[in-house]
This record gives sequence, C-alpha cells and structure tokens, in this order.
Amino acid sequence: MLEGRRIVLGVSGGIAAYKAIEVCRRLVDAGAHVVPVMTCGATRFVGETTFSALASERVRTSLFDDADPIPHTRLGQSADAVVVAPATARVIGSYAAGISNDLLTATLLATEAPVVVCPAMHTEMWQHPAVQDNVATLARRGVRIVAPESGRLAGGDQGQGRLAAPQSIVAAVDEVLSTARDMAGLHVVVTAGGTREPIDPVRFVGNRSSGKQGHALAVEAAARGAKVTLVTTVDLPAPAAADVVRVETAAEMDEAVRTVASAADVVVMAAAVADFRPAQVAERKLKKHAGVPEIVLEPTVDILAGLGERKPPGQTLVGFAAETDRVRQNASSKLVAKGADLIVANDVTAPGAGFEHDTNRVVILNADGTDREVPLADKRAVARAVFTAVLDRRHQS
Repeated sequence: MLEGRRIVLGVSGGIAAYKAIEVCRRLVDAGAHVVPVMTCGATRFVGETTFSALASERVRTSLFDDADPIPHTRLGQSADAVVVAPATARVIGSYAAGISNDLLTATLLATEAPVVVCPAMHTEMWQHPAVQDNVATLARRGVRIVAPESGRLAGGDQGQGRLAAPQSIVAAVDEVLSTARDMAGLHVVVTAGGTREPIDPVRFVGNRSSGKQGHALAVEAAARGAKVTLVTTVDLPAPAAADVVRVETAAEMDEAVRTVASAADVVVMAAAVADFRPAQVAERKLKKHAGVPEIVLEPTVDILAGLGERKPPGQTLVGFAAETDRVRQNASSKLVAKGADLIVANDVTAPGAGFEHDTNRVVILNADGTDREVPLADKRAVARAVFTAVLDRRHQS
C-alpha cells in the first residue's frame, strides 16, 4: 500500500532521530514518496543533508524560510499520511493541545490524512501522567500510536521508551494506509457504556462499564470512513461527524437502537446492558430510617437477541461478552443464542483488561467457527481488530 503514497516524515529532537534515517530509507524502498520535516531540535542530532539525500524531496525545517508562503498547509493537504518518528514529549504535547509552534506541529494540525506517532523518550518521561494523557487524547482522536519498546536508552539506562523498530513503524504506516477509508459507504451503529436502572430518584442498578471500548469503536469506524451512529450512556469524546444519541436505561437504549439498526450495515453492541431492573421505581428517595427496602428485580429487554431476530440481509451483527470464567464456552453459547455474526469476548478479571481500563485483551469468535486472539492492547487497537474481523466476515458473505 506504500507504492506511490506521499508520506510526510516528521523528525523531532530526540536521540532516536538517527533511527528515522532507517525509517526514511525503508519507506522509500517500499515505493513511497517521502517528504522529511525536521524540527530545530532534530537538526542537533542528525544532519539535514542525510535526509535530503535519502528522501524524495529536500528537508523542510521552517514555516518561514521557504518559497511556499504556507508550507504547512501544502504539506498537510498533499500527504497521504504523516509519520512522526521519533515523537518527543514536546511534540506530542503540542499536537494534543493544538499548539502550532513549528513547521511539524503546524503540518500535523493542517492535515486530514492519517497520522502515525512514534514516541521515544526516557522511561520517566514516557510514564509521566501528562505524557500518558496526551497520548491517550491523540489515540481517541484517531491517531495511530506505535508504542515505544523496552531496551537500552540514552546514557546507558534500561527501560521502556525506546523508539519502536523501523520495520514496525513502516508496517504501522502500511496498515494505516491499507485500512484508511475501507469502511466508506457503510453505516455503523455502536452502543457504549453501562445502562443505569433506577431504584429511586438518586439510586440505580448499574455496572462498571466505562464506555471506553464502545467509544474507541466509534472513533475507529469514523476514521475508516464509515457513517457512525453512537448510542451511549457516557460523556466521552466521540467522532465529530458521528450522530450521538444519549440514553440511560436499557429500555431507552433499545428504543434508540431500534430506530437506527434496520438501516445499518453493521451493528456493534459494545454496551454493558443491565440484565435486570427494579420492578417498581420509588418516586421519592428511600430513607434509611424506613428500614431495609425489598427490591424486586425483573428482566430487561434483550437488545442483542432482538437485533438477531430482526437482522436484515447483509447486516453484520457484533455482540460483546464480558465473562469471569469459561470465557470461550460462554461466548460461543451467546453467539448462537443471540443470532450474532461475531462475539467479542474478554475475561474482565484479567489484569489490564475489561471495565474501566484503557487496555483490553479479547478473543473474537466468528459464527463460521473461526476465531482470533487479540493480545493486551489499547482499546483503539482492539477496535481496529474488531472492524477488520467485520470486514473479513462481510467479504466472505
């Protein structure tokens, strides 16, 4: 997918800038047209002549010392992808905050092309909450993050923060370009968050779902060109172009999903819908002095099963199964019982996976009997794997 693609290669001021030379060479060897952009700091580590000689065009370093009066706009508009390797904490922070203070950050803000950011810094900097928040912000916005590796760092230290291997970076660029807009023309409905079933005006029956995975799915679908309808119970960032429907209870989610699902090409039920709700809702707050209340529960509507029963021809239905034991067996049973095409299952007791985490580890079960394991990764990467499985399923149909 790199043949003939125009790639802006941003190089910022870290010791790992020397590895960007190999990234540049590999991109060119793969047939890409590479335009290098170096920050002032990067030129202190690697010479401009090196990149000018290896790349497809000369190095750009300034917003002002250029024949083009608006170089960042031209670079951003003409790029098929922008890659930043290495990406320092400063560049990541500026990009996340929308601050344009040099040619590279201006280009990042002026492009609508896919962006791949490859952080590299000392372990302490990488683990700093501010850096992690900035990286998470970029990931939510659709930026592909190629996480740093563990190994030898500057000064002889060991730890996480080492720039990913050049071949890994080039592979990520190739993947981003191969998936970019591959869902154009599809209408995708995604549900997210945990429902709240009221007991009284101040209490509810709920669960621990944060909605992070569902929102990551919405962001991924939008980044790949789909029209997205997001039915959610939480207030998390959503794609700018998505149609967002806010709900609270299982009944409200069912009504919202019924309204849009029949015309959708793909429905992904990532929400954690309560299985039970109080049969009676108190009109006033239940008081402690009145004694322990007896709360009788009744089943909520089974949204996924209903979707399976009404699934129109050509639609792909994806369910989620949060399990604590017998993950595959329980998920396989759910796949059949609900009439879904795919089930994304995970063990919510596993370290770093499930509710409230920024990462997840899942297995995607297909109704054709195949499956694929997704090892522990950020929830955007899990979303990427889910939609790749969806497209594979649709191409086989």
